Amino acid sequence: MREIVLDTETTGFEPGEGDRIVEIGAVELFNHVPTGRTYHQYINPERDMPTEAFNVHGLSAEFLSDKPVFAAIAQDFLDFIGADSKLVIHNASFDMKFLNAELSWVKKPLIADDRAVDTLMMARRKFPGSPASLDALCRRFNIDNSSRTLHGALLDSEILADVYLELIGGRQPVFGLTIEPARNRTTAVSEEWRPRPRPVPLPPRLTEEEAQAHEAFVAKLGENAIWLRS
Repeated sequence: MREIVLDTETTGFEPGEGDRIVEIGAVELFNHVPTGRTYHQYINPERDMPTEAFNVHGLSAEFLSDKPVFAAIAQDFLDFIGADSKLVIHNASFDMKFLNAELSWVKKPLIADDRAVDTLMMARRKFPGSPASLDALCRRFNIDNSSRTLHGALLDSEILADVYLELIGGRQPVFGLTIEPARNRTTAVSEEWRPRPRPVPLPPRLTEEEAQAHEAFVAKLGENAIWLRS
């Protein structure tokens, strides 16, 4: 199962009021294991960065001026997330609102809402009444976010991947012993794991007396005893 942990940074809160995406970061998971494959892109919003947004993101209009506009990166982004991979997002409605607004403006297919897995909602259900911000969840799960002095889409998506794995039951949420290779993966486990026979059989743990007692017990059960059936 392929999942994409995703985060965006924007110039504000409402695409309908002219706010735009300025950064996208994403991390690929396969069977809940990070593959090492990521997506990161700064985007020219074609508008000035408000002072408050600059203070949060550390991005300026000057820095973004030579970055590609969304129309130029839209298809690469869609190719990375694929057609049906779940998108793991903290406060998913916010990011989905911006992504679909940007996609609609450049006449690209929109992302179905049911593809989003909202870790904010997951945290509120799991820990009702407790803070559910990304920083609060890092503190709860002892995840190091000391490098998060400024919001950054790729860093936040990497941290969110750790938080998500904790929310679904820990860093090893399933007992599957195989990991199938994903298509177009750059860093992944590509060989199926199989148990190998022991080079030396384990010694029996029954004592001689116990084995004899068992044989005597079975003999009393008659020829139809299940221990005597082939």
